[in-house]
Amino acid sequence: MDYERYTAKKLSIGLFLFLLTILVSLYSLSHGSYELTPREVLQALLGGGSGGAGLVVWKVRLPRIAAGLLVGATLAVAGAVMQGFLRNPLATPFTMGVSHGAMFGASLAILLGAGYAESSGRISLDNPYVVVLFAFVGAISATAVILLLAKLRGLSPEAIILAGVAMSSLFVALTTLAQYFADELQLAAMVYWSFGDLGRATWREDAIMAALFIPVLGYFIVKRWDLNAAAMGDEVAKSVGVDVERVRLVSTFLAALITAVSVAFVGVIGFVGLIAPHAVRLVAGGDYRFLIPLSALAGALLLVTADTIARLILSPMILPVGIVTSFLGAPTFIYLLMRMEGRR
Repeated sequence: MDYERYTAKKLSIGLFLFLLTILVSLYSLSHGSYELTPREVLQALLGGGSGGAGLVVWKVRLPRIAAGLLVGATLAVAGAVMQGFLRNPLATPFTMGVSHGAMFGASLAILLGAGYAESSGRISLDNPYVVVLFAFVGAISATAVILLLAKLRGLSPEAIILAGVAMSSLFVALTTLAQYFADELQLAAMVYWSFGDLGRATWREDAIMAALFIPVLGYFIVKRWDLNAAAMGDEVAKSVGVDVERVRLVSTFLAALITAVSVAFVGVIGFVGLIAPHAVRLVAGGDYRFLIPLSALAGALLLVTADTIARLILSPMILPVGIVTSFLGAPTFIYLLMRMEGRR
């Protein structure tokens, strides 16, 4: 009976997050510089209504909301998995140098002529996929170096985090060097690219992110018992037959991979990978059987909500969502830390 109540509580939290995500998504669909009534949104979703409403819903807002759901879920799941395998509450792909690597890759592509900023402030990319490709290579290269060191030298989880900090510092220095040699239009494009913006994603980018995220999420769910064992320490995990080093390397690489793809398409968006898993732990505990799917829902809800605020707070001006997540994330994370300290 106790186990049934335990499971029912987790399922009810998941249902609540799912329904809240649906409601926020519908609100985001209907509000913006082009206001739509719920009836117009429903008609557009069903293929009817006016042409303007259908264009706004299917070409502008739905791809943006889908990107928010996918990127939010990706960052949250990647953060939860890394925090478990590295046994560090601050571990995320970003502390592994992923975002800084992507920033350097994008800056290098822009410096080589792939993009610039127009006088109106709008970023112009001669070939957007060149910038995306360079950003992805930069993002994944940081993780590849760290994992190679971990494999060859047998780095501890704490040493892996420190190696990530070192790689981040290296990429910051390289990005600064690229900005030093850029002209003013290229420099504006580099700075603008660093702002996370879901509006860059189209259905094609959403499909690519989903095609990678879904199988990786399935892998993490299959490995949920290994994560529970690893979170209790390497010795405990090995005693129950878990190949800790191999599973840690594979999981860290996969978490960095899906994050790198997201960052390459929408830019740097911070705090989601930290806030969502910790918030779920506070209300649902640290059991990875539930923590992974609940973190995915919480991350999706958090990012879609932040993007809705970014679109509406100064409408018709649209703020980059990365700015909003930083404003929301910093005080929320401090609050979560204080609550966790208070429980000790």
